[in-house]
Amino acid sequence: RSRGLGDVYKRQPPYYMIRKIVITIGFILTIGFAATAQQVALKHNLAYDAILTPNLSLEFAMGKKLTLDTQVGWNSFIFNLDVDDPNYSETKWAHWMAQPELRYWFCDVFNGWFLGLHGHVGQMNVSGIDIPFVLENEDSIMKDHRYQGWFYGGGLSVGYQWVLSSRSSLEFSLGAGYARIDYDKFPCQRCGTKIDEGNANYVGPTKATISYVFFLK
Repeated sequence: RSRGLGDVYKRQPPYYMIRKIVITIGFILTIGFAATAQQVALKHNLAYDAILTPNLSLEFAMGKKLTLDTQVGWNSFIFNLDVDDPNYSETKWAHWMAQPELRYWFCDVFNGWFLGLHGHVGQMNVSGIDIPFVLENEDSIMKDHRYQGWFYGGGLSVGYQWVLSSRSSLEFSLGAGYARIDYDKFPCQRCGTKIDEGNANYVGPTKATISYVFFLK
């Protein structure tokens, strides 16, 4: 039986508690920033839609040059579980991720070029996917098994925002950095028997945005 993200919580109760604490703190901080920020933007990243990851972000102005972006994404989709289907494959791409980013704007906030410093944390349950830029993934061996666990890290980004009107903008950015991956290894998408555990290191792209921005205030 293939275990979902919920099974990871049961297997690792300390991480489950950490997740609840992070969500609670994040919610409190979000409410605080929303109440005090001079500008608040609601954003949707079309680039993440391309990898089937529904997402939303709130970004808060923290002065004339700084903003805090709070992007979150969740993908709980399994591509095909019917082993009798001729198109069945071992592909699975389930994950959630939170990626806050502090941004410095060269002109005014929400206008023109910016540099960003971001962190990321999340869970993944993937199978049949050759994830690039993993240093330990020699000869594309990762696609032959299922991996579930946690990842965390950070990176830098650069981007530009085009003002469309007083209430909307378009944003484009790219970022790169590092992620540490702690995983359990399973033989296949539907298999529930762990055969190994370990960690891996990812160095490569960590952020890409093509976002529509709507200003709430």
